This record gives sequence, C-alpha cells and structure tokens, in this order.
Amino acid sequence: MQVLELIIFAGLAAIVLYQLYAVLGRRVGRQPEDSPAVPTTATAVERAPDAAAQGADDGVVLTGLAAVKAKDPGFDVGRFLGGAKSAYEMIVKAFAAGDRAKLRDLLAPPVMAGFDTAIAAREAENRTESVEFLHQPRADLEKAELVGVDLARVTVRFLAEFRSRTKGPEGEGVEDRRTAELWTFERHLKSRDPNWMLIHVDAAEA
Repeated sequence: MQVLELIIFAGLAAIVLYQLYAVLGRRVGRQPEDSPAVPTTATAVERAPDAAAQGADDGVVLTGLAAVKAKDPGFDVGRFLGGAKSAYEMIVKAFAAGDRAKLRDLLAPPVMAGFDTAIAAREAENRTESVEFLHQPRADLEKAELVGVDLARVTVRFLAEFRSRTKGPEGEGVEDRRTAELWTFERHLKSRDPNWMLIHVDAAEA
C-alpha cells in the first residue's frame, strides 16, 4: 500500500513540475534582448544602421540622429562631416572674396542677407579680403534632428585657424584668426538635391 502511494505521489509531482516548467520556462512578452540597443554616439549608429529602422517599426518615437537615419538610412555621419568641412572652407573663402553667386547656392535666404550686408559694408569702405586656411578645420557633430516629416537639421561645431589678408585705403594687413562656430545645415531628405543649406551660424566656445 505504501509503495502504491509513493508511485501516485511521484506521478503527481512529475505533472506539477512539468506544468511549472511550461509556464516559467516560456518567454512571455518582450524580453530585454528583443529591444535594439539605443546607440549613444554617432559611431554606434554607424555600426548598427538597422537599429533606427527597427525602432520605427516597433512604434518607438525616435529623436536626434536615430530619427534622421530612420528616414534616410544612407545618411553617413563621417561622409556628412567631410562635406561640411568642404562647405565651411568654401563659404568662408567666398565671403572674404565677396562672391555672392557662390554663396547663394550654399546659404538659406536669411543667412545670405546677413552675409550680403557685411560684404556691401566692406565694399563701401573700399576694402578687399582673402583667406588662407592654416589647417583643415575640425568638424564635430553637435546635434541632429528631424523636423516634421522629412526636414533634417544637423548642427556642426567648427574649430578653424586661418590667415586673413586685407587691403584698404590705409594699406594692407595680415591677421591670423582662430574661430569656433556652430553651423546648422538643413535638407529635405526626399529632395533630389543632395546639397545641404546653411540656415544658421552661432558663435561657440573653443
């Protein structure tokens, strides 16, 4: 009789253990490893370009660089900063030379208006200027955001050293300058035009 009771208890215990395993051993709901890691730097985003798109599919509201990359998976931070440095040098030199035609292709109308006013004031004083960069400017990503549906804005911190040569009624002068500025570029990601427009310039701490 005792042997029969032991067999019955053993069978019941086996059934209970199986049910516990079926419940506790099953993955219920979303697990931590199911969520894509949130990149904390531009480098991390470049290493995991699909993370932003996955987050968008999951209904997560993306911000910053992740939002820009979700809208434009081809956006490459390194390539963008390389282009931004070229644009920076081109704009600074064009402004010094008073090349309004070149500036209009690169500047948003409000920025162009400010540059044009400064150029006109220099011309009124009968002054000319040229710029020579002593080193390639340094460009660091400061901020990226998606405005509305497809308008991307990216702010870059530039540190630059250049030599300015001026000529005016009083003679010629040479001045070495160091600048730290925040330039904000803008582009409609659905546009066929791949160029970014400069929409704002701010002074920055070096």
